[in-house]
Amino acid sequence: QVQLVESGGGLVQAGGSLRLSCAASGRTFSNYPMGWFRQAPGKEREFVAGISGIGGRTIYADSAKGRFTISRDNAKETLYLQMNTLKPEDTAVYYCAADRFFSNTLVRTQPIEYDYWGQGTQVTVSS
Repeated sequence: QVQLVESGGGLVQAGGSLRLSCAASGRTFSNYPMGWFRQAPGKEREFVAGISGIGGRTIYADSAKGRFTISRDNAKETLYLQMNTLKPEDTAVYYCAADRFFSNTLVRTQPIEYDYWGQGTQVTVSS
């Protein structure tokens, strides 16, 4: 049974930092694209950052560029999202996702391209 479990969310003041983690189990994700999405109340789920299987390629949403860093430790089967200079508009539930198709070059940016999802972790940024 495939499981993705996020952690690291919480309440932080504007300008602060958080590091989200996503632990994968149930199969090996080392060679599969993974990503982070977020969903604020009343809004659609949106792409934040994605990473290819080995981790050589990354893509960021414009809102995340320069502030967020996606990375993965394949030995630990863990995906990370380092978030710096947080803003109130970053407040959302953050989800990690994994593709079931092998690729060490592709980075997925659309929710429909991902097959496995975590339960989400709440990030709240106060002004």
